[in-house]
Amino acid sequence: MKTRYGMLCLIILFLASSAQAGETVSTTTADDQINVEVTVYNQDLGLVKDTRNVTIPSGEVELRFTDVASRIMPVTVSATSLNYPDKFNVLEQNYEYDLINKDKLFDKYVGKKIKIIDENEFRDKKETIEAVLISNNQGQVYRIGNEIYLDYPGIKVLPEIPENLIAKPTLTWLCDNGTARPHDLEVSYLTGGITWEADYVMTLDKDDLSSGMSGWVTIGNNSGATYRNASLKLIAGSVHRVEKQTRDGMYQMERMVKSGVPQFKEQEFFEYHIYDLQRKTTIKDRQTKQINLLKATGVKLRKEFLVRGIKDRYPGRVAQESIKLPVDVYIMFMNAEDNGLGMPFPEGTIRLYKADSGGGQQFIGEDRIRHTPKDEEIRLHVGEAFDITAEKTQTDFRRMTANLCESEWEIVLKNHRNDASTVGLLEPMSENWEIVSSNYSFNKVDAFTIRFDVTIPKDKEIKIRYRVRSGV
Repeated sequence: MKTRYGMLCLIILFLASSAQAGETVSTTTADDQINVEVTVYNQDLGLVKDTRNVTIPSGEVELRFTDVASRIMPVTVSATSLNYPDKFNVLEQNYEYDLINKDKLFDKYVGKKIKIIDENEFRDKKETIEAVLISNNQGQVYRIGNEIYLDYPGIKVLPEIPENLIAKPTLTWLCDNGTARPHDLEVSYLTGGITWEADYVMTLDKDDLSSGMSGWVTIGNNSGATYRNASLKLIAGSVHRVEKQTRDGMYQMERMVKSGVPQFKEQEFFEYHIYDLQRKTTIKDRQTKQINLLKATGVKLRKEFLVRGIKDRYPGRVAQESIKLPVDVYIMFMNAEDNGLGMPFPEGTIRLYKADSGGGQQFIGEDRIRHTPKDEEIRLHVGEAFDITAEKTQTDFRRMTANLCESEWEIVLKNHRNDASTVGLLEPMSENWEIVSSNYSFNKVDAFTIRFDVTIPKDKEIKIRYRVRSGV
């Protein structure tokens, strides 16, 4: 009997200690951080590595890891002890996101008693009323005494916060801890709501032959967390992700142009490029932050006027009207070291400015570029020329056979600028084409395009005429 009684006591003690261990709760906040790294991608994605010095009781413990991003992707979470990796093991993970707000608090108290503090219209008398909240669907419904009230006025007072509501997003682990010594716990996860993009400013000289240039990184953080004194890395490139089935033009240009030395170190990384900020920075939640990326002077430019002809809208027939064509303006430059650049350009928007006769910088256009390696040309569509015009007219048509015809075209280019201008003309061709005659030389760009390049004197016009034989 004594032996059985002793065994029963041991079992009771064991169960009690196990229950006590299971109920042990430890919490870590951002105040425990010893390091945080944030890597931001171009695709509304960030990788966070949050390292904290955490003391956890030995045994089976519930560890609450607070101050994580509200846009966290729970399936990507990884937790590792850097100093005692074999002593820390996560058995179970929960992501608690049922955050406190007014409606959720009311939902939790449906069917329960609450207090309502009611003031008279003169605010000189208060009355506390006990009520039962019987519904929180599109407004509150209360039972006070034997009567039902809809949206009763006054201050609602709840006795406590329900256990299953939390104040901020929390990762909760059931973990097995084998040491009472503090862990340097590194927790990494992916989160949405954090993005970056590059913005560039170019200031053209008087003759449009060279430019100063500055590049800025704009980071938007809507992930639901603040990253204090963080190491920041930016990834430029298109990272493949599995899909589930389911700014402002001016940008304080003066400040950007006059900024200091670039602060990012660029290097190749896998098939992408990584830009590593050479200092720590704080990225607050719901904050837009700009950091200087590059600065260059004396960037050599080329300007191009380009007309794109419209393909014959009436194949096999005579066009009944002339077509006015826009004259597009492009600025081109080489992203090369001997041109003051030579760093891979992340995808972004380049905005161009030029000083007017009074010296004030005026916005003249913008264009978006894709990720551009070094030693490649960057080509920007700035706008349309005002003083150069183009008009295309079909001057002759003849059907040769049922499937073959000849058309003759005339393109009139007029230059009202103060100097001679060279204009490129791209003309689309139909199938099985052949130029029968042309009054200007041309180059074959591809299987269905030819290009003319002509110089138009000041206040003059030229007429490009060609005849083409093609299938219909």
